[in-house]
Order: sequence, then C-alpha cells, then structure tokens
Amino acid sequence: MSSYSFDIGDEGPQVSDASRRMNRMYRRQSHIYDVTRRYYLLGRDRMIADLDPAAGASVLEIGCGTGRNLVHAARRYPQARFFGIDVSTEMLASAMSTIARADLAGRIRLAQADAACANPAVSFAVAGFDAVMISYSLSMIPEWRHVLGEAVGLLKPGGHLHVVDFGDLERLGAIRAPLLRWLALFGVMPRNELEEELRALALASGAGLSFERPLRGYTQYAVMTLPEGRRTP
Repeated sequence: MSSYSFDIGDEGPQVSDASRRMNRMYRRQSHIYDVTRRYYLLGRDRMIADLDPAAGASVLEIGCGTGRNLVHAARRYPQARFFGIDVSTEMLASAMSTIARADLAGRIRLAQADAACANPAVSFAVAGFDAVMISYSLSMIPEWRHVLGEAVGLLKPGGHLHVVDFGDLERLGAIRAPLLRWLALFGVMPRNELEEELRALALASGAGLSFERPLRGYTQYAVMTLPEGRRTP
C-alpha cells in the first residue's frame, strides 16, 4: 500500500468495518477536530518533545488523525522522516490538507491502514522505525492490546514507543462519572490496564519503561525503550 493511496469517503465492500465506523464518527468533525481537541487531548506536545529523533530517524504515528502531531514533530525535527497511518479516510483527507498547508508533503508520508491488521513497515517500504507514537488512539481501538504488541514489533533495536491517552480519571472526584459518559459518546474507553500491558511487553522484550499518570489521573503517559540488542518477545 503506497502513501496517499486511498479513496476519500469510499464506503465500498473493500472498506473495513473499522474504517466505516470511524468515517461516520469523524465525517462532520474532521475539519474542527484540532480546534476542539486542543483543550482536552493533553500531553501530546510533551510526547513530541520527548521524541528527540536522531538525524535520518524514521518516526511512525499510529492513528495519526488530522496530522496535527506529525506536522508539529516534523517542524521540530527537520532531520527526521515521519510516517502516519489511520483507519479513517475522512481523517486522512484532513491530514493531507494540513500537511500540504504546512509545506511538509515531502517529509511526511501517509497510508490508510488498520493498525490491528496492517504492517506499516511494508506499507512504507522501510525496515522498521526508530520511534512509534500513539496518541489518544488506543482508547478507541477494540484490539488495543494487539496494536501495542504490533507497535513494539515495528521498532528497530534501541527504538522508542511513546503512548499518551486518557487515564481512568480516578482522582477527578465528582466530574469523573459525567466525563466518562461524555467520552463514551465518541467511542472512547480509557484503557485502565495499559500499564500492566506495557510492563508485560517490556519484560518480554527486555525494554525499559517509564509510566506516569499526570493531571490527577486524567492522562496516562508512557515511554518504552528497547535495548540496542533487542530480543523478540
């Protein structure tokens, strides 16, 4: 699958159920997504700051949405190469426009793919990635554990996996229940077992793991670092 090789709004039989579901959700939201989400998708800029890729490094975002993170990262690290996949063609259409306006089409490549069953390394014809970032996507992916395992498998030796997503909001008091109900309207389910899953993956691969729950548990933030001589889980 080559980059930018998808049909916007295509609802034919070749489109997966996941793609249809996300297209329905974001068809009317994709153009205002970044304006509204900046107020509650917290921790994304910290994730980008922590990437710090070396010259020539390849960075993949799983669930790249409108391309907001990719554009910010590409501007911050002009020496690196960036790739993004998303299951929603509606979101990828917005990402293409965002990247073109930023004059970064030559440095950011996109492909339509379901993270649960696609291999981005094959899609982009690269051997692997020096870093993979997943921002507020796992809470919307039913097969999130499988996607995490696949993400680790895409990393080169010494590579980094960066994850930021909703936490279980355990220290937010009375607003926790209504906030969870509101998130559920958008198909969002915080993955309370994220730390446990990441620690199991880190143990299996000999990786280091940093895990935090900032903002009174509003977010979960993790960085996994594979050893230079990584072993296969």
